[in-house]
Amino acid sequence: MEAEATMGLYQTLETDMKRALKEGDAVKLSCLRMLIAAIKTAVIDKKVKNLEDPEILQLVQKQIKQHRESIAQFEKGKRQDLVDKETEELKVLESYMPKQLEESEVLAIIKEAISETGAQAKSDVGKVMKVVMEKVRGRADGKLISQLVQGLLR
Repeated sequence: MEAEATMGLYQTLETDMKRALKEGDAVKLSCLRMLIAAIKTAVIDKKVKNLEDPEILQLVQKQIKQHRESIAQFEKGKRQDLVDKETEELKVLESYMPKQLEESEVLAIIKEAISETGAQAKSDVGKVMKVVMEKVRGRADGKLISQLVQGLLR
């Protein structure tokens, strides 16, 4: 595990994908293949050699959001088999995210951002969100942040 600490996130993902293949973990393998494909697509789209860890974390966060939306849709459609599959994949993706901040920590960052930007009204939500999202970098859910910011800016 120490070798993985010095590895970049992409190398960790590839190593874990190979391990999942050897261990026959079909859910993890499928999930990591989709994520790595998304990373490779982003590299091509951005015309860069590789992505930095924060950019990869954004892609992971995006896939987490998509899985949560899919789970909600499958629950409405009463498709428990698909809910279970998406939930398993969601757990795999979440394991690659940094430790999530507590709501109190997020609130402190939001208050700091509000004072930095001088925001006072609902129309300033975008300015505050931009600052907060840069500071939390995948350690908090964007939906929660948005709700908290809007609650503070009335």
